Amino acid sequence: MWGWWRLGKWTVLVMFLHIIAVLIFTKGFLLTRTELPHSSHCSDLSQSPCHSSSYCWTKPVVDRLIIIVLDALRFDFVAPSSFFEQKQPWMDRLKVLHRMTLVNPSSAKIFKAIADPPTTSLQRLKGLTTGALPTFIDVGNSFGAPAIVEDNFIKQLIQNGKRVVVMGDDTWTQLFPNNFNKSYPYPSFNVKDLNTVDNGCIEHLLPSLHQQDWDVLIAHFLGMDHAGHIYGVDSTPMIEKLEQYNAVLEKVIEEIQNQSGPGKLHENSLLLVMGDHGQTLNGDHGGGSPEEVETSIFAMSFKNLPTLPSEFVSSSCEPSKNICISSIHQLDFAVTVSSLLGVPFPFGSIGRVNPELYALAVGTWKLDDNKTWNNQDELKLEEWLQNYVNVICINSWQVKRYVDVYSASSVIGFSSEDLFHISDLYAKAKENQLNLSFDKNESSNTSLPVLKRQIVAYFEFLSYVAELARSKWTEFDLKLMVTGIGIMLFSIYCHILAIRKLNKSYVVSLPLSRDSGISFGLMLASFTVLMRASSLLSNSYILKEGKVANFLLATTCIVTLRFSFMMNKLLLEAIIFLLLIFICRIAIEIGLYKQAATSQFMSASSSWVLGISLSESMWIYIVEIVSILALIILGYFLYNAISSYCRGIAKCAMMGTILSYLLIALYWISESNILDLPHFLKGMGKTYIPRTIYSIGLGQILLMTFVPLFSKEEASSYKGSLYVKMISILSTCSSTIIILQGKQGAFVALGFLLAGYCMMKLQGIEQHSVGGAAKITILDPLPILQWSLLAVCLFFATGHWCAFDGLRYGAAFIGFDEFVLVPQAILLTIDTFGFSHIFSVFGLPLFVQMEHNSLLSINLFWIFMVYGLITATTATATIVCVAIQRRHLMVWGLFAPKFVFDVVGLILTDLLIFVASIYYF
Repeated sequence: MWGWWRLGKWTVLVMFLHIIAVLIFTKGFLLTRTELPHSSHCSDLSQSPCHSSSYCWTKPVVDRLIIIVLDALRFDFVAPSSFFEQKQPWMDRLKVLHRMTLVNPSSAKIFKAIADPPTTSLQRLKGLTTGALPTFIDVGNSFGAPAIVEDNFIKQLIQNGKRVVVMGDDTWTQLFPNNFNKSYPYPSFNVKDLNTVDNGCIEHLLPSLHQQDWDVLIAHFLGMDHAGHIYGVDSTPMIEKLEQYNAVLEKVIEEIQNQSGPGKLHENSLLLVMGDHGQTLNGDHGGGSPEEVETSIFAMSFKNLPTLPSEFVSSSCEPSKNICISSIHQLDFAVTVSSLLGVPFPFGSIGRVNPELYALAVGTWKLDDNKTWNNQDELKLEEWLQNYVNVICINSWQVKRYVDVYSASSVIGFSSEDLFHISDLYAKAKENQLNLSFDKNESSNTSLPVLKRQIVAYFEFLSYVAELARSKWTEFDLKLMVTGIGIMLFSIYCHILAIRKLNKSYVVSLPLSRDSGISFGLMLASFTVLMRASSLLSNSYILKEGKVANFLLATTCIVTLRFSFMMNKLLLEAIIFLLLIFICRIAIEIGLYKQAATSQFMSASSSWVLGISLSESMWIYIVEIVSILALIILGYFLYNAISSYCRGIAKCAMMGTILSYLLIALYWISESNILDLPHFLKGMGKTYIPRTIYSIGLGQILLMTFVPLFSKEEASSYKGSLYVKMISILSTCSSTIIILQGKQGAFVALGFLLAGYCMMKLQGIEQHSVGGAAKITILDPLPILQWSLLAVCLFFATGHWCAFDGLRYGAAFIGFDEFVLVPQAILLTIDTFGFSHIFSVFGLPLFVQMEHNSLLSINLFWIFMVYGLITATTATATIVCVAIQRRHLMVWGLFAPKFVFDVVGLILTDLLIFVASIYYF
């Protein structure tokens, strides 16, 4: 037998090249925005052309600020149902906000807040506090938030003597460690826990409103986000959360109002109730769809205020015109709130002080005892505009300063053409600022138009900078990207070189000729891989990738069926294989149905593999019984394998799997609503059964890893020994994968087993039909391609897709109540890549056709190399397509997540092939 290294060195070389290529390309493509170390200071204002005062940057106009963050607050959770074509069950639940807006239209206002993707909580909090645009690569930090080092709103508060109290989501204390006077953090990553964070907020929020030891209070509720992830928007838990929040907000508003009189604690307070992002109907977020980026801000001042001048109001009103809703970009939040509290704006902010939110602040302009805006009192309008012009002047100067410093400090920065246009707009905006005087005796007919033109000019400058940043912020390093692509292409060359060396060395007894049918199989496989790679250039095909893979798999299967008809042999296997592909197509459609996030789907049971509403008890019985029946069939096949082929280590390992199957069935029964088990039994089953299954699986792996080092077991044949090893490792992995996949797991595992059997039997049938003799060779890649396409289909059929909201975070908490990074990451990886990668790689010995020991080892390594080549070719196509489409509208919403999933899958495949090659030899 060849030494392992003589063949395994190619696996190591290719894996090393892939890692280097991915790291280099990623550095060029997913560069984070250069975070500058600079901070704003009060003394900086002397460098600006704006009016200086005795205050820091702007005059503080509120004394206390209460920010209540409702995580995943959809816009239609807050806006009245009359704004939408169809009323939904979750609408009009936050009634207190509607009531306050109706009673005090000038002091309470609802905003549609537009977030910038990606819409994960960490990126949104970072964007809200820094006033900068988030970057895609920060999504990877969502499970371990690093401290924000860039200048931010919280840092400015602390530096300028403001006292900050935070409670709720512990992401705040991770982002801003040691920055709060008081903090009450609660763990945020257990998506099954709807109440711990919220109850903690409620416990501390109301008492804190009576305390004088803070200037800014932040309460971050999280239950609504978790309810969406687990149950969806159209669900009873979501409605209950909204009603709970409504009751909490009623108490908060009542408490503040009671203390808002002259000389009282909240005489000059501002309340903000806001979301960090929205969510789709099935509770996902992270992308850039309207449901995900549209959230709300409710702002309320507790004094009667005049109405903002109509020139600066951009609101839409409901048909009855009782409630009007304005719009604001979350990018504007940091500078607007900073201006209200009188602290310097964050150095890297590119937002604009929103006039409508700014106008809600107490003391923005003076009307003596008047409670309504008098359109004839133009002098007071002029005073307000004068104040706002100075604020927006400071805002524009700060943005221009940041753009200049960023372009000088960053590797690439903005282009010279962009910088020239920015400077031109800014010069025009400040042209009149230096000579602008505010003489109260001057005619208002002259000064008011000048002030309004001045504000419009600054708005044009700030809007252009924001849009420019959105379109060109990512600094693509083309040299690194091309280098990464080059290394990937070189790795493919090494793949092909390794395969050719195997062919040349052992082709004596393995003839390569047209009669053997090899040319056809190679040609069909190459064409299919090329078709799939080309499809990745289209965002539409990426969205339908599972259906594309299923179509290509069905095409190759029909070709195999044709040869089967020609030989009148293995017809049953060919038809069963085609039927399984059709069932897989239905499952992929159901997975897309979940991705489309329809409320009807989410009302179904987690056993959605049937794709039907399970509202009636009959369907619940059927699904739960059939799932257990599929598990029994798997156990039966495994028992037969033990009885017929296995002994020693393999027998012990597979007996452990049968025990795990029994525990899985017990776990499903304990989770079922059919049997009314005592609560403590359900609780024990929820935690201890999954952990026992994980422990059994780990024990099986250790047994199969270390025992062979100290004992040698003789096998009747090398091929038989290889199959026993394959069954052992697949059965060991299956129990953990099945319990993480839910009740669909047993069906998928059974279908995988049956499809593998059919593919093994049908392998090389076209060679029989063409050559007339059974000349099975190791040179036909078509069955391996089919196996690869089946793996892709199973990824999508099990409800996953290439987006971060396609990760099933709930699987990471099966057997765990608290978030612990390492086990949760492992479980999430197994759930995501279990069938599509782990099963697929370790199942490759199915296609070994040789009996002789030396040829068997070469055959298996050849299969590993061909499978790796197919995966690497697809990943390379993805990388090339991402490079081409780097300026595409959907680059961050679609192409970049696809890139991340493919390169992670590629490295995982390389690692699994490396481990499998050691295990099997």
